[in-house]
Amino acid sequence: MSRNFKNIKAWKHSDDLVVDIYSVTKFFPKEELYGLVSQLRRAAVSVPTNIVEGSGREHKKEYLHFLYIARGSLSEVIYLIHISKRLGYIEDIPFVKLNDLAEEVAKTLYGLILAIKKETNFISIIIAVTTSSLILYGGNLFNLRSQA
Repeated sequence: MSRNFKNIKAWKHSDDLVVDIYSVTKFFPKEELYGLVSQLRRAAVSVPTNIVEGSGREHKKEYLHFLYIARGSLSEVIYLIHISKRLGYIEDIPFVKLNDLAEEVAKTLYGLILAIKKETNFISIIIAVTTSSLILYGGNLFNLRSQA
């Protein structure tokens, strides 16, 4: 069941975060190009990428798996933004903007995870009830009408 990732708020916000991180990291010291810049950009790109990959998966449990990876990458981004500020590579205004956007990504991603978990749990309950019913009626659930 493929979903249109472009309609997912968490993807939209994380996509914006990537663009802003690329803009800000252009001004990092050249010696950080293969260190902090590379790490921050890779972690940032991982968030929307995993949302997209999960949205294309067939099963909701697979989708959740990729959303959890996106959440982990987002945690990494938040820390890397923090350390970049402490090292003096990010000024106050861009730092606040990045932090606010990362927080928005976190909120919408958390909401998406909860929604998919609810759907997954609901489906699991239906499967459990159906399986229990089949066991309870000895596999004759569909033949009950003929016994009446």
